[in-house]
Amino acid sequence: MSTPEPKKSPPKIFDRSLVSNRLTIKAKDSRDFITDLVCDDLFERLAPISRKFENALILGPDAQLLPEKSNSAGGEISFERLSTLVSAKVDAENLRLPKDDYDLIVSLLDLQVVNDVPGYLTNIHAHLAPDGLMIVAAIGGNSLGELRAAWLAADAEETGGAYARIAPFIDVRAAGSLLQRAGFALPVADIEHHLVRYKSPLSLMHELKALGATNPLADRPKTLVTKRLLATACAQYEALSSDPDGRIRATLEILWMSGWAPHESQQKPLAPGSAQVSLTKVLKGSDQD
Repeated sequence: MSTPEPKKSPPKIFDRSLVSNRLTIKAKDSRDFITDLVCDDLFERLAPISRKFENALILGPDAQLLPEKSNSAGGEISFERLSTLVSAKVDAENLRLPKDDYDLIVSLLDLQVVNDVPGYLTNIHAHLAPDGLMIVAAIGGNSLGELRAAWLAADAEETGGAYARIAPFIDVRAAGSLLQRAGFALPVADIEHHLVRYKSPLSLMHELKALGATNPLADRPKTLVTKRLLATACAQYEALSSDPDGRIRATLEILWMSGWAPHESQQKPLAPGSAQVSLTKVLKGSDQD
């Protein structure tokens, strides 16, 4: 009998220790626009759900920035809050939560720097009660395309090379497959598009730094960014994406993913061959002369 091969660890794309250090040293009372935007969007998504969630958990890089309360159509939601990076209470790469019967688990702005995304979603699924709901928000899609282009142009001009300085993001089409792979029922993935304007490219970079999202790649350039390279990147950004008033534009796309732990009460697709009316008859009945 052959010995099974050991499970391979996922490639290390993101340096989570680096992100944790950056978030830890920022001002304790500082908030960032992106976190506030995502929290407001979460409240809107929970509001119409006709369920009462009595055992709810919310995860994120810094639990202090996460909401303690929200509401669904079924009543008030009180969240248990856990950090995944700042004074981390749980490890997102090997998720072990205090309970395994949550009826709601929310993850905000952590998935975009998780190395093992399928494992993360599978572990959340394992901690949901039957018919429990998962909601995830992450920076995704084509976010920060302007910043990516500006850095590529600056590197080409100053060094003659090209370096990965902006993290890759999850595509909405891939998100649906990831939900199904993790075993979620009724999976939904969609993108919220935002066009944000900043005073300058440096203002945008400071915002990303407050979020801990400034080049979290494990395989990032090891040399420090020089003042000249930074100035060139800013000039390239202004040339590519500035408005007549001098402010610059940044594309921000928030990927939302949701799915339910399977339960017998949930709506299920009809089995093949169970239709009561022939499709051929329907099509014939709709012919136009």
